[in-house]
Order: sequence, then C-alpha cells, then structure tokens
Amino acid sequence: MDILVSILREAIAPTTAAFALAAIGLNFHFGMTGLLNMGQAGFMLLGMYGYAITAREGGPIWLGVLVAIALAVVFAVVLGWPTLKLRGDYLAIVTIAAAEMIRYVGRSQNLNSLTGASTGIRGNEFKGSFEMLSPFPDRMVEFGPIALHGSQSTSWWLALVGWSLVGLMVLLFWRLSRSPWGRVLKGVREDEDAVRSLGKNVYSYKMQALVIGGAIGAIAGIVWALGASVQPDSMGRPTTFWIWTLLLLGGAATVFGPVLGSILFWCALVFVKGVASAVIPDTILNTQQLEPFSLTLVGVTLMCLVIFRPQGILGDKKELAFHD
Repeated sequence: MDILVSILREAIAPTTAAFALAAIGLNFHFGMTGLLNMGQAGFMLLGMYGYAITAREGGPIWLGVLVAIALAVVFAVVLGWPTLKLRGDYLAIVTIAAAEMIRYVGRSQNLNSLTGASTGIRGNEFKGSFEMLSPFPDRMVEFGPIALHGSQSTSWWLALVGWSLVGLMVLLFWRLSRSPWGRVLKGVREDEDAVRSLGKNVYSYKMQALVIGGAIGAIAGIVWALGASVQPDSMGRPTTFWIWTLLLLGGAATVFGPVLGSILFWCALVFVKGVASAVIPDTILNTQQLEPFSLTLVGVTLMCLVIFRPQGILGDKKELAFHD
C-alpha cells in the first residue's frame, strides 16, 4: 500500500512535471525537426539561474520568467548559429559540450556572488514570492492518500502550476505539429534537401525549433528550481540522458509521449526501489546502494524497450524510429 501511495505521489510531483516539460521541448528539437540536441539540461540550468537571480534581487515573478526565457533564446541563437549546419553526431557533440560549458561557468568561483558557484542558490533566497501566491493553506494538505505541503517546495501549489504548464505546452505542440509550419519541420526531419529544393529556408526553420524547444526547457528549469534549489551539478549530462530516455520511452514525435514517458520513468523508479527495499536484506544491499541498483534495473528495462520498440509506447514506427 505504501508503495502505491509513493507511486501516486511521484506521478503528480513537480519534478515529474518539470521533466515532462523538458521532454516536450526536446520533442520540438528531435521529434519534430530531427535535431540531436544533447544539451537540454543547459537550457534548464539557464532558466533556473535567470528566474532565481531575478527573484533574489527583488524582481517580480513575471520578470524572472521573461529573463529565464530570454537567456534560453539567446543561448539557442548563439548555439544554433554555427551548429545547425552540422548533422547527426556532430551536432550532438557540440550541444552536449555547450551545456557542460554553461554548468562549469555557473559553478565558477569567479561568479560566486551571482550564481553561488558550486553550492548554487538556496531555495529560501528566491521561492518566497511564488509561494506567497499559493491558494492552499501554509501547512500539510491531504487529498485522498497523498499529503503534500500547501505552498512550500514540493507542494500542491507547485504541482498545480507545473502540470498546468505541461497542459499548455502539450496543446502548443499539438497545434503547431498540425500547422503548415509543423509540416515543414517534419519535412526537414525526413529529408532536409528535399525541403530546401522547394525553396524553404531550412536553417531558419531549424533555428525556430531550437529556440522554442529551448524556451520550454528554461520553463522546465524554473519548475525544477521552485521544487528544490539551483544546483548546477544537478543539470549535468545524466539529466540530459534522462530527458532523452523519457522522450524515447513515451514516443518521440507524439503529443503525449513526453508526458507518459516522464510519469512512467519516475513511477517505475519508485516501484523498483520500494520492492527492492522490501525484498532485499540490508546485509546484501543497504539504503545507499538501492538508488544505483534501481537506476540500473530501470535502465536495462528501457534499453530493452528501445531495442524491441524503438518508436516508444505511443510512437508510430512508420513515422519515426530512433534507429532508422
């Protein structure tokens, strides 16, 4: 019973919503356009810094969101300007290197007064203005078997905002993917030379997709930061790989694939950890060893899924498969 409650709690958690948002942004890059962006965590980190620093210095919430999105847009343009002419593996290498540069710049001691260096920015320095807007009481609130705080950190308030944003971004993806603009992007994904022969500016379309997906990644970073803190090392390479896993699990180029992938991934992790802690004695695996063990089991399962169903759970193999 405790495991089921933990799974339900994880399914609605703000962290799950943040990863769903990041995967939707990546869906614009890879699912719709075919861009192998391996630096989505860099967009998230810029969003976290943009919002947290603005709020810490007394700026309103709307200004923090705008600063976060503006940083992501500038990063996308700077990153895309020289790299969008590259293809496949080359683009992946450049984007993962750019994201790592953002992380190392953020944890630099020279920027300690701005970014907090490797320690980051503590949540109590920037969350106050957001938590004050909560319509929920400032205490633990129970809905059915799930109990969360009304306003602080991983709260009902943040979960409501996070999943509302997920709904809006799903609607945006659905609408744009069925527009003439979205059909051009799908053409770029399938054969950009053919699209170019029709007189379309392929470079411009790729840049637009990179900017939109990056801005959504920055919003995902804000949701993540409001649930925890700004810690640059939490946005390293594993985070980008997890976002890719969620997308491929649910199904790239699908409307609901990133959302389903995020929920399944985090719920599966909680389930494996719960079962392992109940079945395996501490003399064999202690609490500290359960986390990597659970990630290993989930990882092997996902590898099998990608091998035997590369289009993901909701994907259409005729439209898109990762190994094609």
